[in-house]
Order: sequence, then structure tokens, then C-alpha cells
Amino acid sequence: MADTGRPDIIYTKVDEAPQLASASLLPIIRSFTSQAGITVGTMDISLAGRILATFPEYLTDAQKQSDDLAALGELVKEPEANVIKLPNISASVSQLHACIKELNAQGYKIPAYPENPESDEEKAVRAKYDAIKGSAVNPVLREGNSDRRAPNAVKAYAKKHPHSMGAWSETSKTHVATMGKDDFFANEKSLTVQAASAGKAKIEFVAKDGAVTPLKSDFAIEDGDVIDGTFMSAKALSKFLKEQITEAKQQGVLFSVHLKATMMKVSDPIIFGHVVKAFLAPVFEKYGADLKEAGVDADYGLADMLAKVAALPADKKEPIEAAIKAALDDGPDMYMVNSDKGITNLHVSSDVIVDASMPALIRAGGKGWGPDGKEHDTKCVIPDSSYAGVYQAVIDHCKENGALDPAKMGTVPNVGLMAQKAEEYGSHPQTFKAPADGTIRVVDAAGTTLMEHTVEEGDIWRMCRTKDAPIRDWVKLGVTRARLSGMPGIFWLDKKRAHDAQLIKKVDAYLPEHDLTGLDLKIMAPEAAARVSVERLAKGEDTISITGNVLRDYLTDLFPILEVGTSAKMLSIVPLMAGGGLFETGAGGSAPKHVQQLVEEGHLRWDSLGEFCALGASLEHLAQTTGNDKAQVLADTLDAAIATLLDKDRSPRRKVGELDNRGSHFYLAKYWAEALAEQDKDAELQAHFKPVARALADNEVTILAELKAAQGSPVDLGGYYHGEDAKVAAAMRPSTTLNGIIG
Repeated sequence: MADTGRPDIIYTKVDEAPQLASASLLPIIRSFTSQAGITVGTMDISLAGRILATFPEYLTDAQKQSDDLAALGELVKEPEANVIKLPNISASVSQLHACIKELNAQGYKIPAYPENPESDEEKAVRAKYDAIKGSAVNPVLREGNSDRRAPNAVKAYAKKHPHSMGAWSETSKTHVATMGKDDFFANEKSLTVQAASAGKAKIEFVAKDGAVTPLKSDFAIEDGDVIDGTFMSAKALSKFLKEQITEAKQQGVLFSVHLKATMMKVSDPIIFGHVVKAFLAPVFEKYGADLKEAGVDADYGLADMLAKVAALPADKKEPIEAAIKAALDDGPDMYMVNSDKGITNLHVSSDVIVDASMPALIRAGGKGWGPDGKEHDTKCVIPDSSYAGVYQAVIDHCKENGALDPAKMGTVPNVGLMAQKAEEYGSHPQTFKAPADGTIRVVDAAGTTLMEHTVEEGDIWRMCRTKDAPIRDWVKLGVTRARLSGMPGIFWLDKKRAHDAQLIKKVDAYLPEHDLTGLDLKIMAPEAAARVSVERLAKGEDTISITGNVLRDYLTDLFPILEVGTSAKMLSIVPLMAGGGLFETGAGGSAPKHVQQLVEEGHLRWDSLGEFCALGASLEHLAQTTGNDKAQVLADTLDAAIATLLDKDRSPRRKVGELDNRGSHFYLAKYWAEALAEQDKDAELQAHFKPVARALADNEVTILAELKAAQGSPVDLGGYYHGEDAKVAAAMRPSTTLNGIIG
């Protein structure tokens, strides 16, 4: 790729703790890879970067930023693509507001996010921002399916140094509550598009009087696509939530709701709003008009509500605040995001994300933090029943058998269907709140209605499509991983679910295209698959989960958090369908807390192990596709360095004064240089890195002292979402000795 002027490897610029860590790690990466003639460039897919790229007309020439996400979206369709993708913010509305406010304060005159757009300009601005929020990045970049697993070194370390697991009791009251009817699962319709229907389709709302309102026009469907439509009843949801709130108090457990308001950027914030209104029902019943006048939207959560109420005149503010307190006091105890600061499950929709929150709760013995700062059994409300049973199956196993033992556990790697926006429920502009009673239908180019649902005002209707080529590639990847690993594989598909029934037909059709001799591949409904997988996991046995996109998202947090303590340590490879490679680096769910600690105490506990593993896979891919033998040597020695780092326990610690992210990077550089100095496959690399390894070893005490001296005091980054490069570099590269050796 060097002759095209394009870097050999693209390392993405993202947000929060991963981006801070990059300021320390990237100089090390570039120093090492340059000796193999490998160039490493960056492209900005951060929330701030995406916003600035979207609104060039509001910026000066010096402030304008290229649309790197769009450029990367094209690059991943080329065979030469080699992208290391770090976790980015999937922005909620509250995060959008905060980022816009920060950019404005820095002199970027971008527009505010219009809550209730009226003019054409406001509607256009709102549409642009809505395209940025939620899971806006991943669907663009994922032009391949997912191969995600715990690296051998990480798994070996977890068995040798098992992480803590909370004790489970047979009498635990913790459980999952789900609707089971009138939800997305129950109402789903699905079909495989035939050639006669291929072309431009549309989604329409038909009122009871026959008036037709277009909801989405001219979106393409192709022969072989699987398309789904479904809805959740707003009335049934409200009734269900009120029942669960009452039950939680009767049962003496914490009330919690677990959604995905980032990825499901339209549907789940609406569901979250229903939860807020159900929990604070007396407040909305008595003060609904005042709340509406104040601009309160329950979808934005309790934090936004409290802020807007606080701005009211005292005669209105005080009784509403008292009513809110009374409703919270009268209800069941709430699952807390931060007990010390009084931040509840209902404050912000993006604070409690199901794929991170449920595994953490299961790992903690089924306990959640209550308002008293203590752990308690918890009612886990997951309204849609599509995958709620997966978590209940694991909870049931733990109640019956006790906590899983990381020292003895097997592993559950994942092969996930996600290429070309497969199953992106809620991430597409194909989710709507029914404006009135009527019908929502999908109509093909010939005017034929492909599917329709009778809806009531406020119901949440959604549609998605999954293309045929990614499904075929997913089946192939599942077979390939089963063959290479020797593990049995389970396709997590439920014949009773409309969408899955269509996929089962395709799996049955495409499996015979491969040599299945000696392979153990089954199809099971998700709850049953979870039960079998966790039973095997507990016995030290391995099972590949071969799943759709949403379960890929959920399971690649669930099992890693149970197995190795975190999903950030996973190896996540996306073999792109055009031949390139996308290497993802794990989850960023705890990144905000990490940034807060750095700003307050000068200590960053973010663990870059995911980045280390992704870099190794990226270098190996580069070696295989370009014939660069030095790249393979770098990959092999990096693997050895990672193993040494884990064996010597040089990962970041939690407390100030202990080794942090920067110290972990120093040790990676030291062990990597030592491995390169000791290898005998490439004399040039050996000769270059012998003095580097010696210098790092000789100056270890000095470097660690310089890194430790940077801790203990507040840090000014110049911004949370859009920090100043010089300030970030100063914070993350405080060792002049290390910088002098690395360059």
C-alpha cells in the first residue's frame, strides 16, 4: 500500500480512555513498525470528529475536518484495507448535547441539537445529528462478519490468575423479567425477498381514514435479502412496567432496566422513557402540563428532567421536586449507576447498557448496587423477549451450581453475522413511533405489500434487512472456525421466531457447500443454546456461538466478562468480504470512569490489551497479504511480549501511585524489544532492537519514576470529547527518558 500514498495500517482516533491511551501507545507502535517499512496512519471517527465533519458550513477553513468515517467506509471495501478500530462513543442525545456544548466553547460555531425542530433548517440539522448518534460507526465499517475470541495468552492468564466472582445462592431472588407477548419477538414478520420484489421499497403509515403517510421512501431491497418488520405495543409495555415496579417492591429486590439505547438509538430511548414515566407515574399524572411546558421529555431520562424542573420558578419547581422524591421513595429501591452520587438507573438511557450491565451483575453473584451503597438481589427488566432468556439461562445455572470458576472455565468464542449492516435493529432510519392508530406496511417497487402491522398510537415499529451474501459468508466463517479450532459450533437460531426461521433455511442451504466431515454443528434456540454453552463452559469445554448481530454484541461481552473478567481483552477480527481486515479492540463501557480518574488524579487504568492483540493480528494479516516477512516477525514477537506482560502481571492497576496505562505501555515496549533482540529470523530487526532493549532495561527505574511522578494531581486535557493534542500528549507521555529512547 505504500506506493499509493496510503498508510499500511489505519489506526482509528476515537473517544475517551481508548483515545487517551493512543497518545501513549501510538508512538511506540510507529517506532517499532517503521523498522519493517510499515506506515501507521490515523483517521478520526470520534464523536467530535464526526460532528465537525458533518457541519463544514458552520466552520472556518482552519476548523474544517475531513469525513474520515465516510472515507473508511470506502476503504473497507478494498482488498488492501487494514484497519485497527478502537471502541468509539455510540452517542446518546445527552452525549451529543455535551459534545456540542464543548465544541461551542472551543470556538466551533456548530448548531445546537434541535429538540423540537420547526423550520426546514432545524429539521435538516436534526436529521444530520440523528445520523451521528447511536451506532453510527460500526454499520459503516463492518464489511465483513465477526470472529471474536479470547487470545490464548489472555485465557491462560485468567486461569492462572482467576478474577473475582461473586458468590451465588440457590435462594437468590435475582431474575430477568420480560414481556413475552406484544413485543418485538411476538409481533415479528419476516420474508426472503424474491426477484420480482427487488428494487426500491418504501415504508408507509396508513391512518384509519385511509390517508397514507410515507415514513421512508426508496430504500433498496435485493433478491435474497431477509427483511423483517415488527412492533412493540406501547400500552402493553406500560402495563408490563407497572407490574414489574410493583413486584420489585413486593419481592424486596432492586428494580433495574437493561436496554441498548446506543445501538437501538430510536426504539430503546422510547422504551426508556416509558420506564421513567412508569416509575414516576404520580408526577406525570399530576404535573404533566408543567413538565411539558418545561420541555421535559421522559426519553432523555431523570437527569434531564431534574435539570429542566430546576429551571422553573420556585412555586412550580418545589412541588414537582418533592413529588419526584416521593415517587422515588415510594417505589422499590433502584439499581444505581453511582450510589455515592445518587445517580440511578433512570438518570441517563446510555448509563446502563444491557450487554455490559447484565454480565457484570451475573459476575457479581446476581447483585446490583442499591441506593444504600450495598449489593442486593435485583429484578432485571429486559422488555423485549427476543434474547432475555439467554441471561435467565445463565442466572439459573449459577443459582443451581454456584458461581463459575475462571480457573476451570472453557471458552465460548463467537462468529457473528454483521456484514453490510446485517440485523442493525434500531441503528437504521427504519424505526418509527406510530403517529396514530392505523397500519404500518412495507411496499415493494411494484406496489405489492410485503408485510404490514396494525398499530396503535405510540407503538414502536422497526424493520431491518440482512443481505444474502453476508449470510453465506457467515456460514462459511462458522464452518472455518469449527474446522480450525476443533470446537463444536451452535447456530443460535429459534425456529419459532420469524426472522430466525428465514435464516435457518439459508443455513440449511449453505452448509452443504462445505466439507462438514468430523464437524459438530447444531442449530438451537438462543435460550437452549445458552444453557448448553454455559454447562459446557463450567466443565471446561469449549463451544463456538454462531449468532446474528445483536447476540454477537451481547455474547461477546457476556462470556468474556465471565471468562477473563472483561471484554476489552478479546481478539476481534473482521475478515472483510473484499479481502482486507478490520481488527477491533474490545469494549469501552468503563471508559468514562477512567477518564474521570485521570482528570481528577492523573491515573489512567484503561487496559490496552485489546489494542495489543488487534495490532498483532493486523501485522500478521499485513505479512500474509503483502509478503512482508518483517511484519510477521513483529507479530510473532509482539505475541511473545503480550504473554510476558500478562505473566509478569504488568497490566494497569486501579489506584493512584500504582502502575497505570502508561506504565503498561512501557513494559510492552520493553518486552517487545527484548523479544525482537532475541529472535533470529531477521538480523536487521535484531540488530536495531538490541540497543533499544538494553536502554529500556537500563533505564527502567528512571522511566517508572517519571511515570509515577505524573500521577496524583489533576490533569487538564483541554476537553473531554475534543481534547487539545498538546495537552493530551503531555499527560500521556510524561517520561522524557522513555520518549528519548522510543522517539
